[in-house]
Amino acid sequence: MASRTICFTIQVTLVVAFLTTKVVLSDDTVPIPANKAQLGEWYNTNVGPLDQRKSTMDPALVTAEEGAKVVKVMQDGSGEFKTITDAIKSIPSGNTKRVIIYIGAGNYNEKIKIEKTKPFVTLYGVPEKMPNLTFGGTAQQYGTVDSATLIVESDYFVAANIMISNTAPRPDPKTPGGQAVALRISGDKAAFYNCKMYGFQDTICDDRNRHFFKDCLIQGTMDYIFGSGKSLYVSTELRTLGDNGITVIVAQARKSETEDNAYSFVHCDVTGTGTGTFLGRAWMSHPRVVFAYSNMSDIVNKLGWSNNNHPEHDKTVRFGEYQNSGPGADPKGRATITKQLSETEVKPYITLAMIEGSKWLLPPPTPRV
Repeated sequence: MASRTICFTIQVTLVVAFLTTKVVLSDDTVPIPANKAQLGEWYNTNVGPLDQRKSTMDPALVTAEEGAKVVKVMQDGSGEFKTITDAIKSIPSGNTKRVIIYIGAGNYNEKIKIEKTKPFVTLYGVPEKMPNLTFGGTAQQYGTVDSATLIVESDYFVAANIMISNTAPRPDPKTPGGQAVALRISGDKAAFYNCKMYGFQDTICDDRNRHFFKDCLIQGTMDYIFGSGKSLYVSTELRTLGDNGITVIVAQARKSETEDNAYSFVHCDVTGTGTGTFLGRAWMSHPRVVFAYSNMSDIVNKLGWSNNNHPEHDKTVRFGEYQNSGPGADPKGRATITKQLSETEVKPYITLAMIEGSKWLLPPPTPRV
């Protein structure tokens, strides 16, 4: 991962064209409704259970789900395992069946990695007793992307009702290597439901491939969602721990027009403290980020977006907004690299087709134990 120097411009002078992301048309092209009260109905209609959708889903996923099994991780010894790491070690390389790791309440001080050879893994916690996966790795110790408490390199991963945190202290700008990732998700076709991710700088490395986040909380200070994923965030709180300085939510790493990746935030809540938060910055030359139907508090800097002191990126950044609300969403005073999108321009970013969800996205599990 390239190093990222944090710098900003306070004025940008060029309005840019906004190119829509490529999608594969399928039966999941119904847009997310503008009324958030209708979000549940939209989701339930478009993300039905497996037995209703077998003909449209990845055959390998259908096979895996039909052979699903549950293993329990309980710190008191009442399950098959006491640690998440041991539960993952028990999954064979080349796994072809869904393994739901049911995690009991408690703090699990582990650095966890799910390798690419172990697809179809689910980490599940009870909503009322969410387990906390926690570690304190930093970029100085492991390198930025490998500092994560949870690293997922495998495909078809699911997390539901878990907390993922990095307990390393807030980075001191004068001391290099303080970045500390809570989650790195690199595998394809991953879903996160009702999960909470806590960190400061670089909380989530949304590294690459297609991902879906729903009803989550993501907390941080600087670039706390970064990478080259193609991801849809729905009904998720983005909580910035700001002070008197500058903070940034998104550092999307698209490097050329040929790269098919983007981040879309729909019906999300931008909350936190401070008044200097940028929605995103041009860490790389061709970032593509959309906020739609989202509520933005007054923590958002009126410019909204930054070219990161790289005016040569003004023609290639793709920062879009659509029908957002709240004091931080006022389009007046926005940096001119921002585009207020039309209904046609925003549609590819507010459907499950953006991530080809009809082929792999399923409702969160409800395992019986």
